Amino acid sequence: MLQAALVGMLAFTTASCDNSSSSANKAEETSDSTTTATTDFPEEKLGWKLGAQAYTFRLFSFEEALEKIKEAGLRHVEMYPGQDLTKGSSEKTGHQLSTEGRKTAKELLDKHGITVNAYGVVDAKDEAEWREVFDFAKEMGIQVVVCEPKEAHLDILSKLCDEFDIKVAIHNHPDPSTYWDPNVVLKAIEGRSDKMGAAADVGHWTRSKLNVIESMKKLDGKIYHVHFKDLNVANDKKAHDVHWGTGVIGMADVITELKRQNYKGMISAEYEHNWENNMEDVKASVEKFRASL
Repeated sequence: MLQAALVGMLAFTTASCDNSSSSANKAEETSDSTTTATTDFPEEKLGWKLGAQAYTFRLFSFEEALEKIKEAGLRHVEMYPGQDLTKGSSEKTGHQLSTEGRKTAKELLDKHGITVNAYGVVDAKDEAEWREVFDFAKEMGIQVVVCEPKEAHLDILSKLCDEFDIKVAIHNHPDPSTYWDPNVVLKAIEGRSDKMGAAADVGHWTRSKLNVIESMKKLDGKIYHVHFKDLNVANDKKAHDVHWGTGVIGMADVITELKRQNYKGMISAEYEHNWENNMEDVKASVEKFRASL
């Protein structure tokens, strides 16, 4: 009987040691993961999801774009409608993807360790198609629909935002597009769902002769998505992208204002220049951005 008791005590002690070792290993793994996130992806400490608008790589398929996004040191993507899903595929990205196409898109995202956080810039012809957009977003785990809707559709979007618990971010293309001025965006979302806000494209504001920081301040608390870029000249619609922090927009000032507003969400790199070989441009810009945090 004494021997049995000793065996039991030994088994309990061994199990306790194993459990302690397992807990220590898990704690070490968690610590390593946290360290990696704060060193390799310092923006995540601020609640920022730094990624790329797939349109940056519009000359390539979505699959190839994901490869380039990963190579640039990013792990988030904003999908846009109309990109070839894979090289030579008849399937195009967006809410009209077939069931099989959506399955392929999810597999590609998983393969490259990339999350699709936003979808746009998208428009729809009527409420039925807007519902298709939101159904697609829900299925893909998309948190923000980036769009430039018709005024008659604003109430439709307000309703769908609340129904699907998905945000809408109204995007600004340059003057004379509908939403080029932040005051127009504010008027569009006034009195509607609090899930409706702005997709701040700092480059297009600069092309439209608007002050970027003043525009951001007008939208304080309602910026739900950001298209980040830097330009070679201001107040010129022909201005082209340059490495972040080397142009006229003032990357450091934009970062400071995002911090002041306690912004949480995706920041999409949208590099619309050197189209055939711009992955290195994106990578260099991302490195400058992270070094500025």
